[in-house]
Amino acid sequence: MAGERMRSVLWVDSGLQLIDQRKLPTELVLVRCETVEDVTRAIADMTVRGAPAIGAAGAFGLAIAAKNFPVTASSTKAELLTAVDQAKITIDAARPTAVNLTWATERVVKELRVKVHEDVSVADLVAYTLTVAQALAEEDVAINKRLSEFGAEIVPTGSNILHHCNTGALATVDIGTAIGVIYECHAQGKNVHVWVDETRPRLQGARLSAWELMREGVPIHLIADNAAGYLM
Repeated sequence: MAGERMRSVLWVDSGLQLIDQRKLPTELVLVRCETVEDVTRAIADMTVRGAPAIGAAGAFGLAIAAKNFPVTASSTKAELLTAVDQAKITIDAARPTAVNLTWATERVVKELRVKVHEDVSVADLVAYTLTVAQALAEEDVAINKRLSEFGAEIVPTGSNILHHCNTGALATVDIGTAIGVIYECHAQGKNVHVWVDETRPRLQGARLSAWELMREGVPIHLIADNAAGYLM
């Protein structure tokens, strides 16, 4: 498989960069988040969507909360933890049904609470919060890469694949899950073709999956959701 395709969630220049999925496919717009409120809004209004992508964004949101914490000579570890805890509550509320979001933010908080007992400064904890978020994002990419490789092994050459919603790089940090398998099949020359459901009402298939797959040169046809039963 080729390397990075499209980092939908990326830490760059001390801030979080997201692809604004509401603008696709007509515009590729990058959104920058520098506050907890920015991240919360991006999750709530579906600038970023897809469970793994939301989780990574939430983790980086806590890194932003830590980065924005005023580190002074009198700052304490407990105060930093309180600030991160409050940010977690705010970010989790942006999409309360997203299991990946609460899982990711909980992981950051748990690791921070372990680290706080070591001989580290408040500034060290701020940096560590970002380290945990970055590790979480990189793990998602690695998992998707392996999943794609394993999945491609069981897809016969010349397959017609019916795909619903969006499971590509936009829904994850990079590569994707089911669409990642399709990417790998295409890279291996398996000559696969994809029937892409439009996926009403938000049209994740028509707006996002079709855009991603066409960008990679994968042969597709966009179909109405009601046509899926006929094709199966």
